[in-house]
Order: sequence, then structure tokens, then C-alpha cells
Amino acid sequence: MLFNPPLVPARLIARYKRFLFDAELESGEIITGSCPNTGSMQGLTAPGSRIWLSEHDGHKRKYRHVFELIEADGTTVGVNTAMPNRLAAEAIALSQVSDLGDYTSVRREQNYGRNSRIDLLLTDPLRTTTYVEVKNVHFMRQPGLAEFPDTVTARGAKHLEELGDMAEAGYRAVMLYVIQRHDCQRFRICADLDRVYATAFERALKRGVEVYALKCRVSPTEITPAGLIPIDEPGIAALNNSIKISAEG
Repeated sequence: MLFNPPLVPARLIARYKRFLFDAELESGEIITGSCPNTGSMQGLTAPGSRIWLSEHDGHKRKYRHVFELIEADGTTVGVNTAMPNRLAAEAIALSQVSDLGDYTSVRREQNYGRNSRIDLLLTDPLRTTTYVEVKNVHFMRQPGLAEFPDTVTARGAKHLEELGDMAEAGYRAVMLYVIQRHDCQRFRICADLDRVYATAFERALKRGVEVYALKCRVSPTEITPAGLIPIDEPGIAALNNSIKISAEG
């Protein structure tokens, strides 16, 4: 997925919780922009960090610039939480996620569950309907190990429960963690920050929910899915053995 038009380089001054940030453009101009990430963004908000912004025209927009990428831990990390659904659809189309690329129809944002919307609904007249929930990941405390969540997420636990309902109803249910960074070799659930979510994850596995972790190749010019990585969680050993790591590792 190419960034078109090209992103604008800048230096981060401050990211305010939820929706805003201040940055200095290369021209020296100080701007305030929109940060499309409501999470804690742990490790990705250091003042002075090199960042990249998308730039938008239009009289209806309050802020012209949108925070897209940041340089951290020696790599480039995507922070826009609108990206993972697009990356998941791209990875599925490229047959990077199990056999999900074989479905004839992929629809986005479909109503299901208890007042929820599934990110991707895969249908085919010859196959079991599949519900795919996508989560954004960019948290890393140990080199090479991506983790989710980076803060408490009651909504995330609810989504796991609803996927379990779909699995028990006879449908195929998939949780796909999309990691917007390439410097990870493994993934795990961050139980010390959200025990409730970790418990919901364990329950979802027992109910038949499939789980995959997809890393991405990220640069100021493009972001693309780069293959599945193993998941360090009990009950997923068989899945880990079947995962094909990308050629770059």
C-alpha cells in the first residue's frame, strides 16, 4: 500500500491523549494535527522523534495533517489505527492468512453480535462463512516480541466473546492481530496489563476461535503485509508449527 500523495516528514513535539499532536515541519512551521489512535501508544510518543504525516486539503477538515508513522527502536512504526483493516484485507487477498484468500466475497464493517460490527465478513457458496476481527498492534517492550493490548480494553474482550459465539454457532471465527512494524519475530497477549482480556483470549481459543498475528513492512513510502509470525500463547502450538515466516524473517 503506497502512501499517495507522499508523506510529510516532521519532528514530534507532543502527542496529546486521544486525538491530537504538535509537530515541527522541516520548514520550521509548528503545526497541530490529528492523531488517529485512541490507545496509549506506549513507547511511540517521545518528543523529538522523527515522524511522517499525511496531508489533506478540504474546508471541512479542522486539521490538515494526520499522524501516520514514527521512528522508534530503530524501525518505522505505523500508528494509524485505520490501516490494519486495509492491511488485513490485502494480506487475505495475497493468501498470507491461512486459506482465507479462497473466499469469493469480502465485505467490511458488517453488523453482528451485540451491537458490534465485524471488520471483515468472508462468504462463499461452497465454504463456511468466516468472521474476521482485526486488532492494531505496535507495542513492544522486549526486542522482537510484539504484544497486545498496551492498555485495558473492555471492548476488545467483548469482541473475543462475540467471536466465540460465532464459532459455537457453526461459523468460522478469526482474530487477526495486525502488527504495524517489521522488527518482531513473535507475538503474545499482554496479560500483565489486562488480565481480563487475557482470560477472554484463553476462553475464545477453547471455543474454537482461530488466532493469527501478521507483521507488516513499514517505510515512509509504503506499508505492506509481510507474513504471519508465531504466537507465544498456550494452546496455539499447532498453529505456530503451521505458520510460514516471511523470507526476510
